[in-house]
Amino acid sequence: MRNIDYENLHYLNRPFLEGYKKSFADVLQSGWFILGKNVEKFEREFADYLGCRFFIGVASGLDALEIPLKAYDFPAGSEVIVPSNTYIATVNAVLNSGHIPVFVEPNIHTYNIDPQKIEAKITPKTRAIMLVHLYGQSCEMYPILDICKKYNLKLIEDCAQSHGATYKGKMTGTFGDAGAFSFYPTKNLGALGDAGGIALNDETLYKKLKAWRNYGSHVKYQNEYIGDNSRLDEIQASFLSVKLQSLDYINRRKNQIAKYYLNHLKSDYILPTTIADNFNVFHIFPIRHPRRNDLRDYLLAHGIKTEIHYPIAPCDQKSIQNWATKNAIPLNSNDFQLAKIIHATELSLPCSPIHADDDIEYIVKIMNRF
Repeated sequence: MRNIDYENLHYLNRPFLEGYKKSFADVLQSGWFILGKNVEKFEREFADYLGCRFFIGVASGLDALEIPLKAYDFPAGSEVIVPSNTYIATVNAVLNSGHIPVFVEPNIHTYNIDPQKIEAKITPKTRAIMLVHLYGQSCEMYPILDICKKYNLKLIEDCAQSHGATYKGKMTGTFGDAGAFSFYPTKNLGALGDAGGIALNDETLYKKLKAWRNYGSHVKYQNEYIGDNSRLDEIQASFLSVKLQSLDYINRRKNQIAKYYLNHLKSDYILPTTIADNFNVFHIFPIRHPRRNDLRDYLLAHGIKTEIHYPIAPCDQKSIQNWATKNAIPLNSNDFQLAKIIHATELSLPCSPIHADDDIEYIVKIMNRF
């Protein structure tokens, strides 16, 4: 029987080992570990890769979401529209910034926020939309941009799963006012620890956020803003520079695996749908099945490990329910049936550069017997 990991970070990073060793030695030799030349180098490289003017390295993907919300200085208790089926970090960023998340249901085929359902949730308190390019596919950006322009809303893109994904040829993270990236180790571009960053085109906002990540300081010991300590460190930045050179290969390989799944899995499975003119980087390859848990157990019995992204919808999380009760915020989880369906039926299949063709062929063969 095969033993196929969902992901294996040791094998995933092995091709970069020599580059990591050299970059680590260079950082160690320099004696400079915070906000130095390696951070500046990666910021330039990733900005160039995305095609935006600026990029700011921060400590995590959550910080990349939170810092713009804080820096915009919205009135306390402002409303921020978020998808109802996202990872909890998106919602936590809104709450940690002192604002109210307003959930909007997804398109059941793409799993991304449905632009046609956004306007109904806009109120005089709405200040921003925080969309999520879930599983590696871009949202439908032009309709959402039109809504933001119509209602004068800020747009923050959660790009934690969409490194290199495009919508009509333009990179995710470059459409809105800020594009928030996570470089958590499992991402298509993953560090060897927590790391994140923010893509920007506005120079004024860039200067403000660059200070914000460093205690609100442009000049040492002079603090203009009540900022955060959220700095991408030199070692992780140097590792990311090494790995960035292979991001396009990683995305292509994931697409090859996804194409095999799409062409060979039987029709019992609900397969992901990619919008025309999108480049989906398949950070996650999600299928859906009404007997998801049985299927997962069956695959594990045949040596195939899978994941669930995610088992509990945000509206059903205890933390969110407690927050809503404490603040007298109406939150009826039954209003978000599409999110519940997705979270109850989604299963993520192995889809990594570590997986050989015969691994994927074996997975399909076993799944088609279920």
